[in-house]
Amino acid sequence: MGHAFVHVELHTNDLTKAKDFYAKLFGWKLQDVPMPGGSSYTMIDVGGGTGGGMMTNQAPGTPPHWMAYVGVDDVRASTKKARDLGAKVVVDVMEVGEYGTMSVITDPTGATIAMWQPKGGK
Repeated sequence: MGHAFVHVELHTNDLTKAKDFYAKLFGWKLQDVPMPGGSSYTMIDVGGGTGGGMMTNQAPGTPPHWMAYVGVDDVRASTKKARDLGAKVVVDVMEVGEYGTMSVITDPTGATIAMWQPKGGK
């Protein structure tokens, strides 16, 4: 795998306002998907190219931000390699339902990025 950007995700404190804004601005099609624990996740269909999602911030006090995801073949090995290269692991390797596995790191310069391994390698 060439380690391309595969997903972008908005973390916001006002999901309704964000959905309204981006749907009107870019014409994105949005679909809410139920998640474990009763929350929901909004999938973004951009009509071509890399899509994404939107969700309410999980950590109180976190400012709204966009998170980029890079596709990897083995998220566990990539997370270990990132740590060995000086990254801080913000969210350790975790399963995301039936979709795949992810982690979030902060690189040695302070920038945050996520890694994504889809189930079945797709």
